[in-house]
Amino acid sequence: MEDRILERERYQMEQIRQLESEELQVEEVDEEESSDDELTYRTSAGASASGGFTYDTSLAALHSYLGDVEDTHNRLAFLDGGAVLNVPLFYLEGVVLFPEATLPLRVVQPNFIAAVEKALRQVDAPYTIGVIRVHKDPINGRIKLATTGTTAEIRQYRHLEDGSVNVVTRGQQRFRLRRRWMDVEGSPCGEIQIINEDLPLRTPREAVGRLPPLSILRSGVHNQMPPINGSRADQYGLGNENDSDAMSEESFESELSPTERRLHQSALVSCDMLDDSTSSDDENIEQQSHIQPARSPFDNFRSFGTGKNREAVGVRLALGKRSMPTHKNDTWKKCSLNQFREVPRAFWPSWVYQMYDSYSLAQRAAGRWKQIVRAPSMDSYVMKPDLLSFHIASKMPVSVSTRQELLEIDGISYRLRREIELLESFDCIRCKTCELLIARRTDMLVMSSEGPLGAYVNPHGFVHEIMTLFKANGLAVIGNPVKEYSWFPGYAWSIAECASCETQLGWLFTATKKKLKPRSFWGIRSSQVADESH
Repeated sequence: MEDRILERERYQMEQIRQLESEELQVEEVDEEESSDDELTYRTSAGASASGGFTYDTSLAALHSYLGDVEDTHNRLAFLDGGAVLNVPLFYLEGVVLFPEATLPLRVVQPNFIAAVEKALRQVDAPYTIGVIRVHKDPINGRIKLATTGTTAEIRQYRHLEDGSVNVVTRGQQRFRLRRRWMDVEGSPCGEIQIINEDLPLRTPREAVGRLPPLSILRSGVHNQMPPINGSRADQYGLGNENDSDAMSEESFESELSPTERRLHQSALVSCDMLDDSTSSDDENIEQQSHIQPARSPFDNFRSFGTGKNREAVGVRLALGKRSMPTHKNDTWKKCSLNQFREVPRAFWPSWVYQMYDSYSLAQRAAGRWKQIVRAPSMDSYVMKPDLLSFHIASKMPVSVSTRQELLEIDGISYRLRREIELLESFDCIRCKTCELLIARRTDMLVMSSEGPLGAYVNPHGFVHEIMTLFKANGLAVIGNPVKEYSWFPGYAWSIAECASCETQLGWLFTATKKKLKPRSFWGIRSSQVADESH
C-alpha cells in the first residue's frame, strides 16, 4: 500500500514539473487572440470556467510549492479526552483549523521557529502544536485570542538554508486554552485541555430503549419503570448523548414477544412531521391524561386501573378520538393491530428524536453539501457523523468568524444542525469592508481534492484560507501574472482587489498551458468575506 502511494505521489510530482516547465501564455485564453473588450470583461466581471475541466485537483492538496519535505515518524495519534498538557502555540489570523484538515506553514519568525523545534523534540506530545485563531476586535481594535483551538500534528517538515522551516500539519483534536506564556527561548506556549468529544447519537431507538416493554405495563409491575425523581430530560429520553451505552436496544427487544417486537420496530420508522389534526389530537390526549411537569409519562397508566382496562385506556390515549371504543367489551375489536402499530412507543413523536439523530442529520448535511458544492462525494463520511461535521465546517465557504463558531460548538448533532442551517441559507459572498456583492454560491469551483476552501501559505509566512470561484464580480486585477510559488500547479497568480474599497480580496489564477481547463478562476480570502448567512 505504501509503495502504491509513493508511486502515485511521484507521478503527481512529475505532472507538476511538466506544468511548471510550460511557457507562460496568459494572453492566449482561447485559440484566437483575446480582444481588449474580452480582457476587460475578465477583469471586472470574473473568470470564466467554460469548456471541459482538465485540471487534476489532487495536485493542489500536495502543497508542492513548499518543496521537498521529510516525513515525521513515531507520532502520537490521539490524546485522551480531558487530558491536560503543555504544547507550543501558533497564533494565526484569518485561519480556523479543524480536526482532519491540512494546514501548511512557512515559519520565518525566530520565536515560532523555536516553537517548531520544541515540538519536534518534546516527549509528552511529539510533533504536536496548538493552533489558535487571533483577530482584532472590531470595536476597540485590540488583539483577541480564541479560547478554543485545535492540535496540529507535524507530518512533514524541511529546514531551509535561510533558517526558516516549511511544515505541513494536520488537525487532530479540539482543545480549550487554559493559560499561555513565553518560554526562555521566546517560543509561545500554552496549557491546553483536550475536549472530550461526544459519541454520535442514534435515535429514536436509544430514546425508545428507555421505555419498559408492553409486557411490564400489562403485568402492572411499576418498580421497573423509570424513576420519577430524575430530570425530565432523562425520563423523556432526551438525556446526555454520552448515555448511549446504557440504552441497549438488544436487552430491550429481548423482553418483547414477537408481536410486541413488531410494534416496537414499526414505531421507529415514522419520521414525518405531525399535521394539524394530529397536533389537535395530541392536545386532547394531554388534556385527558393530565400530564404534570414533574411526572413520568408512565404515571398516566397507573391511574387507569389494571389489566385490560389499563391497556384499553392507553390505546385510546395514543389513538385519540379517532379510535375511541363505545363499549368496554369492544375495545380490542374496534382497535385493529394495524392501528395499534401506529401508536408511538416513545413519549415524543419520532421526528422530535430525529432532530438529534446524528446519523439522520449527517445524511441531510451530506445531501445538502452535494447539492451546493457538487464535489467531492461525501458518501464515505455519512456513517461517521463526527468526522462529517468537522469536514463540512473546515471546507464551508463562509466567513472566519462563522467557522470559529462551528469549532466552538460541543455536540455532534448541534454542530450538524447549525451546518445544515448555514448550507440552506448561504447564498451571497460579500466584501467584508464595503459589503459589495462578489459572488453567489453557484459560482463556487472545486480546484482541490480537499474541497472548495483550503489553507495555503505564501513565501512571507502568512497563511490564507481561500475559497475558489469560477466567476466573481467587482474585482480589479493588479500587476502581471506571476508563475513562481503558485498554490495551484499550472496556474499563474495576480492580486485581486475590490473595485469599490480597494481591499485585497484574493487572487486571479490564470492557466499557463493552453489545454488546461478552467482557463482562469478566483481565490477569495475567507478573512475578507462578510459575516453573512443570507
